[in-house]
Amino acid sequence: MIQAANFIRHARERGFGLFTGVPCSYLKPLINYTIDAPDLAYIGAANEGDAVAIAGGSELAGRRAVVMFQNSGLGNAVNPLTSLNAIFHIPALLIVTWRGEPGGAHDEPQHELMGQITPEMFETMRLPWAFFPRDEDEVAPALEQAVAVMDRTGLPFGLIMEKDSVAPYPLRSRPEPRPPASEATPAPQWPIELAELPSPSEALSVARNGARPTDAVITTTGYTGRALYALEDRPNQFYMVGSMGCVSSLGLGLAVSQPRRRVIVIDGDGAALMRLGAMATIGYERPPNLIHILLDNEMHESTGGQSTVSHSVDLGAVARGCGYPRVIRAGSLDQLAEALGQSAERLTFIHVKTRPGEVGNLPRPTVTPRHLAERFRAWLREVK
Repeated sequence: MIQAANFIRHARERGFGLFTGVPCSYLKPLINYTIDAPDLAYIGAANEGDAVAIAGGSELAGRRAVVMFQNSGLGNAVNPLTSLNAIFHIPALLIVTWRGEPGGAHDEPQHELMGQITPEMFETMRLPWAFFPRDEDEVAPALEQAVAVMDRTGLPFGLIMEKDSVAPYPLRSRPEPRPPASEATPAPQWPIELAELPSPSEALSVARNGARPTDAVITTTGYTGRALYALEDRPNQFYMVGSMGCVSSLGLGLAVSQPRRRVIVIDGDGAALMRLGAMATIGYERPPNLIHILLDNEMHESTGGQSTVSHSVDLGAVARGCGYPRVIRAGSLDQLAEALGQSAERLTFIHVKTRPGEVGNLPRPTVTPRHLAERFRAWLREVK
């Protein structure tokens, strides 16, 4: 059994500065220690996939991250692990507990199957892994191995944690209450005629023109990234592919890791609805340098125009209820431009209705995802 303080000390010495995840009783000492430590950043995610994306944003920003969760949630993380981290070569240290370990301590029935296949899940995803250290003298070698493999492969590295690997550590601090309190523009009367709404490309053009030279711009998967790429490819633009719903969490990780840089996340209604819990996490963390733009055409356009349920949801009210201090319902391109031009220095949500019918022959970025991530990292290092 090891001490949480010793593991965290060795992790910090190797550059790990952000910790995120979803609690498990096996992880209680590690998570409690990081929450209590005044010089550590811990973000409690709504789900395991969001935690992986938060860590990805931090890594792109130049700060290594640790993701901690129960193996029962590993399936929830498969999407970003295989279509974000693996494709863009974004590493992270994964500490995954081994509930239901065959031959181990008796556990609840819901852990039985996942316990049997946890190592196999890592191997199926082609992600390297090892067992979490159980003795103090194993901590440094385990982390050295993880860092070496992450540096060589650009992939996440997993540490599978057995029961009672870390000595108890009681949580001493309490979370700071942050009740929802925001200013919000009234809901506009969206035009009845779809033709009166801006196209996604028109809204993207305004967003791109409203971005400052030092702003990082991240777009969700589907037509959004391709449409922004079609307008003009720039090194400060990151076009997410796959990992649907994870773009706002990726932006959160980037924003908290580079707090002096404005981060503009351009989301879609289908993607936002898929991982709506991410907005609650963002609303609690409230990074003042994050602008979350939601382009809402009420459909999954790139897959054939199937309807989402955003026509029945007040997404501006959702953002306000989640704690976004500034919520703007942009009823026109001018209002979008005005919102971006203001120096609010508060977490901001901008809801923009767009018409369907995006150009179907949008080009795909010619730069590979891996090289796109390398270019984006380089730009983040060079442009202060």
